Amino acid sequence: MLQSFRMAFSSIAGRKMRSFLTMLGIIIGTIAVVVLVSLVSGATSSVTSSIESLGSNLLTVNITSSRYLPLSLQDVENIAAENEIISATAAKISQSGTVKAGSTTYSASIIGTVPAYQDLSALTLARGRFLKTPDLDNNSAVAILGYEAADELFGRQDVVGETVSIGGRSFLVVGVLEESGQTVMGSNDSAVIIPYTLAQRLYHVSGVSSFYAAAADAENVDAAEAALDQVLLAHFRQDEDAYTVFNQTSILETMSSVTDTLSLLLGGIAGISLLVGGIGIMNIMLVSVIERTREIGIRKAVGASRGSILMQFLIEALVLSLLGGLIGLGISYLIVWGLSAVLQASYTVPAYIVMISLGFSIFVGVIFGLYPANKASKLHPIEALRAE
Repeated sequence: MLQSFRMAFSSIAGRKMRSFLTMLGIIIGTIAVVVLVSLVSGATSSVTSSIESLGSNLLTVNITSSRYLPLSLQDVENIAAENEIISATAAKISQSGTVKAGSTTYSASIIGTVPAYQDLSALTLARGRFLKTPDLDNNSAVAILGYEAADELFGRQDVVGETVSIGGRSFLVVGVLEESGQTVMGSNDSAVIIPYTLAQRLYHVSGVSSFYAAAADAENVDAAEAALDQVLLAHFRQDEDAYTVFNQTSILETMSSVTDTLSLLLGGIAGISLLVGGIGIMNIMLVSVIERTREIGIRKAVGASRGSILMQFLIEALVLSLLGGLIGLGISYLIVWGLSAVLQASYTVPAYIVMISLGFSIFVGVIFGLYPANKASKLHPIEALRAE
């Protein structure tokens, strides 16, 4: 066995360029599989973290029908007041709009909401305060700016007390959010938050079309969802199609299913290049058998068994494939590291994909090296010695 490995390495080293070109298909295939799956895995982790950061007890309700009497802000608040299993609710209006500060304009996401929205969306203030109940009762023209919105409008963060204009109306800035970055739920950095009652007037919205609800604890999310269903079915006359309720668990399960399918799809597509590389190995090994016919004849003439000849060529194909896989894996680590630095994201190579790619490289080497090795082992020594 050791002698077969020595002969395999000697043959590969003696034909460096051809060996490298033979391994190139395996190298490219390994890079494609590892990098693509690593990117999907990294994106999945980022999305999952964003969803989990909002809490596993969060429920999102969207009203999809306008045929019935709309939910009022008081209706939404009563859901939490009348159901102990639901700790809080927060109605939300979201619109795109232009915000002005002097001569500077900024396209922001205008969010009309209530005080409870801060806790339900895990918002942290850098300066000032959030909305208060009197702001809604008095239709106060106050606003909380996201980190990016404050920077774009004023060029700084200490803007509490400044004034901005939305839809021709002046708003007093009472708070600034900490920088949160982009999440699966959108970016709060570009948000401008105003009282829900004032947003209704500004955008001529008569009822609540979307709101958040939080279960009292993570163990009672399903029970809280059932309680919401009961209230909403009663309001919408048993029409289940009038609204949708999502919980974080179902979103995470759906996301996991989608990303797993995507990983398999991309991995399968990239795996085709590994098969192409395997065909290249088989082709080169067949050429090698023809070129080394006399060598095979001499070895058989001095007593080499069919098994030893087969093992020699099979190991040579296996070494070519495994070396290609290892080189591809090393380059993949460099690419993933480079992408993490350039995209400022956290991408890592999963251990399972390393094992799969190396295992598949070995499998390709064995399968596509078996036929040439078997052909070499079957050569008759007399015919092999006669070959030119």
